[in-house]
Amino acid sequence: MSKVKITETVLRDGHQSLIATRMRTDEMIPILETMDEVGYNALEMWGGATYDACIRFLDEDPWDRLREIRKRVKKTKLQMLLRGQNLLGYKHYADDVVEEFVDRAIANGMDIIRIFDALNDTRNLEAAIRATKKHGAHAQGCVSFTISPVHTPEMFVQLGKEIEQMGADSFCIKDMAGLLDPYGTYELVKALKANLSIPIELHTHATSGLGSMTYMKAAEAGVDIVDTAISPFAEGTSQPPTEPIVAAFAGTEYDTGLDMGMLNKVAEHFKPIREKYIENGLMSTKLMGVDINTLLYQVPGGMLSNLVSQLTEANAMDKFEEVLKEVPRVREDFGYPPLVTPSSQIVGTQAVLNVLTGERYKMVPKEARDLVQGKYGRTTVPISDELFHQILGDEERITCRPADLLEPEMEEARRECAGFMKQEEDALTQAFFPQVAPDFFKKRAERDYKLDFSLLDEEDSVYPV
Repeated sequence: MSKVKITETVLRDGHQSLIATRMRTDEMIPILETMDEVGYNALEMWGGATYDACIRFLDEDPWDRLREIRKRVKKTKLQMLLRGQNLLGYKHYADDVVEEFVDRAIANGMDIIRIFDALNDTRNLEAAIRATKKHGAHAQGCVSFTISPVHTPEMFVQLGKEIEQMGADSFCIKDMAGLLDPYGTYELVKALKANLSIPIELHTHATSGLGSMTYMKAAEAGVDIVDTAISPFAEGTSQPPTEPIVAAFAGTEYDTGLDMGMLNKVAEHFKPIREKYIENGLMSTKLMGVDINTLLYQVPGGMLSNLVSQLTEANAMDKFEEVLKEVPRVREDFGYPPLVTPSSQIVGTQAVLNVLTGERYKMVPKEARDLVQGKYGRTTVPISDELFHQILGDEERITCRPADLLEPEMEEARRECAGFMKQEEDALTQAFFPQVAPDFFKKRAERDYKLDFSLLDEEDSVYPV
């Protein structure tokens, strides 16, 4: 056994889980140099929903965020979360987009890219792992942890072996819903350590109340790295808190080596930021407690809030319990996908429609049709012919890697944003979010124009003399 390393998530998943990814870059900058001295394994600070939130809500360039953090963090590795072939969007992108994105992320300072697929279809990890290795960064392959009659430790070990054979430098168990329990985790980590030669990292959420206990048993089983969030942005739907984990392991064979005084400085920085988001209503107390529904229905916190929102909009909150019971039924029909973006939204929306219409699969959104057809990849269990024909009639199943059907997309994205391009990376923003990107580019151009003029002295002439 050796010491356990800590990856700090406050700059990405901590605030994604608790305040819908709304923390601004200027709220992070003052503490970055201190965080760089702590001795973390890595700082998870990009990917997931940060890219989308930056351009949609914060009027920030996500690439500027990466560059600004890299400028100040010189010793500690920077880490991001990538949705496999979905990258940072919600559909599959062509391989040329994957290649370009990974190249630019690494060129701008990314060290570790954690790559997962919502269906655990390892074919959807291939292009991103290959590109990450090609451009000299650390490729961490992932499984999305879930519970079902078919998801056994043996299945996760087999997925781990496939990911290691693809060339992954480390392997992560991504427990996005906080479903792992301490003793089950011990057995799973033991099995993985016996079968894989690369480091094992564990990522969980505190939603069910089991997170910290799960990390204790994972350490005893030999886990190499765990993900935690500094206490002001920990617990609830976020990760277990950094400081108690460090304190619990101190003086043992799992000692993280991190200094509690330094961690306290980090926590002190984020406390007033937490208070600000509580006061403006973005950090809801509903997200801070233990939610036993996670264990009963295997529904992640973000998915629960989406269901509440959809039912409130439909004036049908009285159907909430019925929808929660329908979620596992839809999930079974759809081949037991793990409930993580985008499959969680697909399953949740379908469950709501099944209950509200009073007839199962009377209304099926495009995303659910695509999942059933195979456009997101291979489900854990094949979807029955009966349901397939009910939803898609005589259409053909897609059995190949879905990205093999996609034409290259980067040239088109470059053409679409040519009038606003300020940097190569803008074409990726356009490719990911074609509806949102043009408004973001226009605002950025207006802001830059005003900034240029604000630099002029009153006596300076705008026109050449």
